[in-house]
Amino acid sequence: MVKISYCDEMSDVEVKIEGVLVRNQTIVSNKKMQNILEQKGCGEISKKKFILKPFESLYLLYTNYLELKEGKKKINFDTLMQKCLKYDNNILTKFLIYRDLKSKGYVVKDGFGFGSDFRVYERGHFGEKGAKYLVFGLSEGKQEKLGQLQKKVGQITRMGKEPVLAVIERRGEVIYYKISKIKFLKNEANPPVTPIEL
Repeated sequence: MVKISYCDEMSDVEVKIEGVLVRNQTIVSNKKMQNILEQKGCGEISKKKFILKPFESLYLLYTNYLELKEGKKKINFDTLMQKCLKYDNNILTKFLIYRDLKSKGYVVKDGFGFGSDFRVYERGHFGEKGAKYLVFGLSEGKQEKLGQLQKKVGQITRMGKEPVLAVIERRGEVIYYKISKIKFLKNEANPPVTPIEL
């Protein structure tokens, strides 16, 4: 049995999460565990099965709260990371951002398009309000076209959400940048200076 204290204010319930790996997702069958995880914003029901996303499974393995098996074989963090990389070459970036946000007490869910990786809920408001932030990740040194970034920011702000760029430094540290759209107007207060001919 393991005492869980991740996912913001988890109660002092002694639990053991057991999961079965199918491709790159984890299925949790224990109903009690499903309820606890779901209340804290972890996992979701899909086709009558409770599924943990790859970054959630990696996080739970990393924090030693998940016992994961594929058939009879026990799967560790490194093995799962290698399997997930076959499906998503950005999984390490997603894991690092997810881990960092969870360590800060946020409820984090999978993004829903617009190039966003995550929906992030204000502390204490999961289940009451929609996500306040849409976070998209970028590893240091990776290029992103400015036009694509501008398009993402426009779509996110039209939804009433705040776009956040999470940049992973080479050392693995995550730095967050709140992004907004600014339209510069012509400065009419100071007319342009005309050159004087001598």
